[in-house]
Amino acid sequence: MLRKGHGAHPVPGGRIGRMLRLGGMTSGILGDMVASGVRQMAQGERPRLPDMLLTPATARRMTRDLGRMRGAAMKLGQMLSMDTGLVLPPEMTAIMAALREEALHMPPKQLQGVLNAEWGEGWHKRFARFDVRPFAAASIGQVHRAQTRDGRDLAIKVQYPGVRASIDSDIDNVATLLRLPGLVPRETDLTPILREAKRQLHREADYLSEARNLAAFRDLLDGSDAFRLPELHADLSTPQVLAMSYVESRPIDALAQAPQALRDHVAARLIDLVLRELFTFRLMQTDPNFANYRFDPVSVRIVLLDFGAVMAVEPGHAEDFRRLLNAALDAEAEAIRSAMLGIGYFGAATAPRREALLMEMFDAAMAPLRQAEPFDFGQTDLLERLRDMGLAMADERDLTHVPPPATLFIHRKIGGIYLLAARLKARVGLRPMLERYR
Repeated sequence: MLRKGHGAHPVPGGRIGRMLRLGGMTSGILGDMVASGVRQMAQGERPRLPDMLLTPATARRMTRDLGRMRGAAMKLGQMLSMDTGLVLPPEMTAIMAALREEALHMPPKQLQGVLNAEWGEGWHKRFARFDVRPFAAASIGQVHRAQTRDGRDLAIKVQYPGVRASIDSDIDNVATLLRLPGLVPRETDLTPILREAKRQLHREADYLSEARNLAAFRDLLDGSDAFRLPELHADLSTPQVLAMSYVESRPIDALAQAPQALRDHVAARLIDLVLRELFTFRLMQTDPNFANYRFDPVSVRIVLLDFGAVMAVEPGHAEDFRRLLNAALDAEAEAIRSAMLGIGYFGAATAPRREALLMEMFDAAMAPLRQAEPFDFGQTDLLERLRDMGLAMADERDLTHVPPPATLFIHRKIGGIYLLAARLKARVGLRPMLERYR
C-alpha cells in the first residue's frame, strides 16, 4: 500500500529495540485498562474487560505506536483491519483500520544510510535528480521520485531499515497483544493466519520477489487496453530497493466525479481482473487498498501498483470457489453450504446458529450477482446490512473457527474491490461477467 507521506519519524531498528517498543506499548495499554476500570468502579459500574481495553486512549496509543514502528507490526494491523469481524471484535477492527491512514517516513539521514548500504557510497552521482522527501509512504517502505543521468524517470521504493529481520518477532509481539483477555475468544486459534502473515510479509519485504511478481503480471496483462503497469529497472533494484518507471496518473477514487460511463468501465475492468486472477491466472494481488490503483487519463487505462502481496491460488481452491460461484448463481442452498464448508467459511463443529447467520450473509451478498440488470453500487444499502449482520454475529463472541488464510486473503481482495466500486458509484452488469467463469 502506498500513501502520501505526512511527516518524518525514525524507524526503530533491531529486533531488541522493536521488541522493547512493542512491550512498552502493551504495558501502556494495560495501564490504560487499569485506569478505565477504576473510573468505571468510581461511577458505580462493574468493569468489563472489553470496555476497559477498547477505549479511545487505547486506540490513540496503538495507532501512534504501531504507526511509528512501521514494518510487520503496522502491516499486520492493516491486514487485520480488513477481517470484517471474522477474527477481531468491531472496536478492535476500527482501531486497526486507523493504521491505513498513518504515513510517516524516515528522515533523510536514515534514508541515506539505507541507500549507502544498498547502492554504495557515491550513489547520488548516478542521478540528475533524487527527491529526498518521498511522495508516498507505507508500512514497509517509502517511494521517491528520481531521474537518472541517462534520462530515466523513476519511482524508487526504499525499504525501512530493520523491517525484514524483525518480521517474526514483530508479529509474535503483536500476537501477544491480541491474546489479551476480551479481544479474541479464548478458544480461537490464530496460529494459521499469523503463520501465513509471516510468510506473506517475508515475501513482501523481498523486493526482488516483488520485481518477479511485477514481471509476471506484466506478462499476464501484456497488450491489455485496460491496464498499465510500471516497468522494472533491474540495474537499480536490490532486495531492499525497487526501481520502477514513474507513471503519471491520478488517484483512482478521484474518478468519483467522472462521467458515469467511465466509472462503470473502470469498476467492471477491476471486477473482471479479480475473476481472472482467481480462475485464470491463479495468481492474485491480495492488497486491495485504493492507493494501489490509479488512472492514466491520457491512455484511459488503470494503473496497477504494488505487487508485494501476491499469492498463488491453488487449483483446488480455485475450483472450490468456482463451485461456490455456480451454486450462488443458481441459488442452490445445499450446494452453497457444501461449497462454503469446503472453502472453510465454517467448520463441521460450527454452531448451527452461526452457520445459519453466515449463510444468510452470503445469500444477501450474492443477490446482486443473480440479477440480470446492472447492479448500482451507489444506490444500495447492502454494505450496511452486511455490517449489521456481522455485528450481530460478533456480539455472540463464540467464534472459534477462523477460515483458512488463503480464503481470508481472497475475501479481502473481493471486499476491497466492492468498496472501490461503491466509492465510484458504478453500475455494473455482474451476472453476464460471472457467467463467463462458470
